[in-house]
Order: sequence, then structure tokens, then C-alpha cells
Amino acid sequence: MEVRFTRLRSNPDLPLPERATALAAGYDVRSAEDTVVLHPGEIRLVNTGLLMELPEGVECQVRPRSGLALKHGITLPNSPGTIDPDYRGEVRVIMQNLGTEPVTLERGERIAQLVFARFETPDVIEVHEVSSTERGDGGFGSTGKG
Repeated sequence: MEVRFTRLRSNPDLPLPERATALAAGYDVRSAEDTVVLHPGEIRLVNTGLLMELPEGVECQVRPRSGLALKHGITLPNSPGTIDPDYRGEVRVIMQNLGTEPVTLERGERIAQLVFARFETPDVIEVHEVSSTERGDGGFGSTGKG
């Protein structure tokens, strides 16, 4: 599989998404903005300076970085965000500060990770009823504790 990236003119110095280790599932993306200050509770859209071309049948999931979450309370409120294979705009990350202090992110800082996954697009059909199961309509904890 191949995923193609183009760096915007404002972003020639930052690396393409990269894995921190050989066995990592996620590819780190970095902030292309000079300085971003996220105040407690604030939600911001942060630019990466990258355009991406995904193969047909592959989505890109945008996920938080665990270090930012643990140390600063930074999350991605729509996590995992989905980038569809027909999107050609700039890859941007919706970030939120759930912590109690402002957090400053500098240009080049790793802000999120991208995970690529194949997906199915089944035909959606209407039926008069769905089949029954032992579980039935039980949900939200109906199969036991936790």
C-alpha cells in the first residue's frame, strides 16, 4: 500500500508523517503553525501543512498522542477522526485542552498520529425485521459487569 503526501509551500522543513519505532501502528504528524496556545477547555484546528492522497478503500484515522494526553490533558474531541480517500484538503487536527493550564505547542511538535485502515462499503438495504439473537436489544452493560 502507498499513501502519497504533498508538503504545502509553508511546510518544506517538516518531515512527512513517520513512525516512532519500526513496530508502531501510528504515523506522527506535526504542527505546521509557529505557536499554538491551547487554553483550558479550548478547541482549536491545528494545521499540519500536508495534503494526502489515500488509496481507494483506505481511511486515515486521526488519533491523540498518549504523551500529550497524560502530561497535558490534550485530546482530539472527535477521536478517531476519519479522513476519507476522496479528501484532498490540508490534513488538520482538532485539538482540545482538557487540562487546567494553558498548553503551548511549537512548530514541528508532534500533535497527533495517523493510523491507516481498510474499510468496507456494504449495500444498505431495508428489511421488515432483523433476525433475533440471545442478547436481543440488550446493550450498555447488559452482558455483565464493566
